[in-house]
Amino acid sequence: MASTAASLSPPDQRGRTARQLPVHLALLAMALFSLLPLVYMISTSVKADGREFAVPIEWAPEEIHLENYQRSFTRFPTLIFLRNSVIIVVFCLIGEVFTGALVAYGFARARFPGRHVLFMVMLSTMMLPQMVTLIPQFILFRELGWINTFLPLIVPAFFGGHPFYIFLLRQFFMGLPSELEDAARIDGAGFFRIWWSVAMPLAKPGLTTVAILSILTHWNDFTTPLIYLKSTKNFTVALGIHLFKDSYQMRFNQQMAYAVMMTLPVFLLFFLFQKNFIRGITFSGMGGR
Repeated sequence: MASTAASLSPPDQRGRTARQLPVHLALLAMALFSLLPLVYMISTSVKADGREFAVPIEWAPEEIHLENYQRSFTRFPTLIFLRNSVIIVVFCLIGEVFTGALVAYGFARARFPGRHVLFMVMLSTMMLPQMVTLIPQFILFRELGWINTFLPLIVPAFFGGHPFYIFLLRQFFMGLPSELEDAARIDGAGFFRIWWSVAMPLAKPGLTTVAILSILTHWNDFTTPLIYLKSTKNFTVALGIHLFKDSYQMRFNQQMAYAVMMTLPVFLLFFLFQKNFIRGITFSGMGGR
């Protein structure tokens, strides 16, 4: 029986591979097509002044001008922009991970009337476009005197964060074995102690996923800082791209060099933690099991 299965296995494997080949080729073509903007950005960042608008597009410039990176970095106070972005990202990361995990654990384990209704209401806010809440939020922060400060960008992260993060962590917490929590409860641990000492260590894959998503979101955020930050000294790295356009000309090659430097940390973050990210998404979708 084993020898028969072994003899039939290679043809079956080749047949399955042949059937999957068109799908793999289509996915490969889509992946290559999605990389075209990235390739264009990198190639434009090393072009000479004026060559970035050449038609047809020069995908491989004859001359490499790496000085565009130095010029784009020193043209504006990029180090100040970098510091501001790091401050916002770090505080939002702390707020969204810990308060989001606490809210998610409450939805997953706490028993109170209207829990499911409240959770559905929270999820329904994901369907609201940002522009719907933009004006009320701006009026609120203006009355609080928070315009041109980092507070409008940081404080909302300490109130649960994005609803998707709460949903993701709730699914993860619901998949954790309840026996460990019951044992901790028998030993006299309360709700917050169980959350901190039992649930949080077990939810590291989900927390890592939320942390990566939070970093990417706030590092790349352009609209919110544009609305609330007025002075250049408070600008983030994302807002620095807007400064390359003036009344007379636009240094598109320098702007692309700046964009490459801004994108590089995002790529490094994903490649370093892609296993944790995929594992967290998968485990959350499977209920944490």
